[in-house]
Amino acid sequence: MNNLTVTLLGVTFENPLMPASGPIVGTLDNLRFFNDSKTGAVVTKTISVEGAQVAKPCIVASKHTVYNTELWSEKPLTEWTDHILPAFMALKKKPLLVSLGYTAADADILVPRLDEFADFFEVSTHYGKDELGPLVSSIVRHTDKPLFIKLSPHVTDYLGFIEEAVKFGAKGVVAVNSVGPGTVVDLKRRAVTLGLEGGKSWISGPAIKPIALNRVMNIRKNFPSLPIIATGGVASAEDVLEFILAGADLVQMLSAALINGRGVYDRIVDDLPRAMARYDIESIESLRLTPLNPLPQGPGGHPLVNHETCTQCLICVKVCPEEAMSLQSVITCDTTRCMQCGLCQSRCPVDAIEGVL
Repeated sequence: MNNLTVTLLGVTFENPLMPASGPIVGTLDNLRFFNDSKTGAVVTKTISVEGAQVAKPCIVASKHTVYNTELWSEKPLTEWTDHILPAFMALKKKPLLVSLGYTAADADILVPRLDEFADFFEVSTHYGKDELGPLVSSIVRHTDKPLFIKLSPHVTDYLGFIEEAVKFGAKGVVAVNSVGPGTVVDLKRRAVTLGLEGGKSWISGPAIKPIALNRVMNIRKNFPSLPIIATGGVASAEDVLEFILAGADLVQMLSAALINGRGVYDRIVDDLPRAMARYDIESIESLRLTPLNPLPQGPGGHPLVNHETCTQCLICVKVCPEEAMSLQSVITCDTTRCMQCGLCQSRCPVDAIEGVL
């Protein structure tokens, strides 16, 4: 049996997957759903002193991308502390990560009121490095619960940013938040579909996974013992395992559920043991301790087609930049034209091509 458990900062999680802060965790019913689901933890929507005033519509999605103009929770602090969280605590089965924001002054009010409910705190760092020290200091002054900073991908000196946060008392990092700004256009109405301040929206979903993986990999390289919660583009059991291999201890997911429905959480948890078996992974802990080789290991040769597996779908023929792939009686590669790029192998839906990647 593959071991899915993770122990982090003295807290045990049945598996590494949890929701990320956002619209899917903004009510008591939502928290109850995740409490009863197979996820390893529950996370709240970002709580601030006053409820956010969110212009609607505020979320649209395509197959691989979510665009949103969401802010923090639309419910004020009093709704969370007087109703939502006390009711949840009466049923609580798993660790709870309380997300809060955004300023030091806010934290002085929020943390004393939220501390009794949290196993961990998460704070979104939407401000620059100059604001970071006071914000982190304010939070840790009011609690002994571990604090994770949620890193914006727009922070260019993110390693220095993390070092500064740790210096003031942060215990870990969540990487990364949504990217942007982006714009979604409604061609029929000749207008933006949604957006703030002239059409701005924020981008998440599978499309940003490579950005998040790169950040996690480099954070782990530079902070070998720092707890990391990865988020950004997770949509499958393999994605969870890739982030663990890159250096994450735990993994958050949100946008895949907005695209495909919240049943995706239990499906991923159910698939984790099967995915681990496919890749000979004994436990989440052993994968986390396995170093990720930063150098590509593919042979970089010409594509070799397994004609017994090949379905002749012609995807490799259509996508080849040099038109080196063709259908004779079987799929054939013209090695005089082939640039050995690997595109055909990566796009083959039945893994019938090897020799490049």
